Amino acid sequence: MDVVCSPSELTIVIPAKNEAAYLPRLLDCLSRQDLPEMRSVPIFVADAGSTDGTVELAMSFANRLNVTVIAGGLPSVGRNAGARVASTPYLLFLDADIELDDTTLIRRAVRLLRRRRLHCLTTSIRCMSRNPFDHALYLANNLMQRIGSFTKPFGTGMFLLFDASAFNRLGGFDESALFAEDYHLTRQISPRRFGILRGHILTSNRRFLRTGRLRMVFLFFRTMLNTWNDSYFANDHRYWETPSEAEQQ
Repeated sequence: MDVVCSPSELTIVIPAKNEAAYLPRLLDCLSRQDLPEMRSVPIFVADAGSTDGTVELAMSFANRLNVTVIAGGLPSVGRNAGARVASTPYLLFLDADIELDDTTLIRRAVRLLRRRRLHCLTTSIRCMSRNPFDHALYLANNLMQRIGSFTKPFGTGMFLLFDASAFNRLGGFDESALFAEDYHLTRQISPRRFGILRGHILTSNRRFLRTGRLRMVFLFFRTMLNTWNDSYFANDHRYWETPSEAEQQ
């Protein structure tokens, strides 16, 4: 499908694979954002061979959003694919399983990035789960992210708004990184050019269910200790396995 350009300043990229349960919720949230040009914002769903109707569900929003489905792969591959076909000064990368309950979030994010001439901006994360431990883990993540923003910024691919020129200078997401490719990229940004927007996104707890809560905590701190060890990110650390798959090895 041909890529249609628009007068929007922003392009949104969403990597996806079998996201039929989540993607429609995110696209509905995007359709409700109060960014004046939201209807014309190019939204690239980088699909990695979904078999559950993800593509069809994405295109069902074509009457409300400027959605295009492109070929994806691993999250880093999908995000870079969307960035390559973008022609706007700002790039927003979202995970397919998030929701935006604040209709002003994207408009405020673009305004802050522009006003402060930031290279990258993120926001806090809240969990949709009712499990108090899930909430505590994301509260801890938000705290560490806030503290780290003064010396060693990091953000997750759930919500990353980039100045496109800065993103391209950094070379985009490292497609050889099989783990924490978002952390691997954002660690390179100067604290003076990194921002955290007031507000939050909502996300599922499926990462905790798939990987295990304690293992996620372990991987988080191990990743921070290996910030400048590129070989660490080239290993997937069995992150993509389900618990049953991990137990079999």
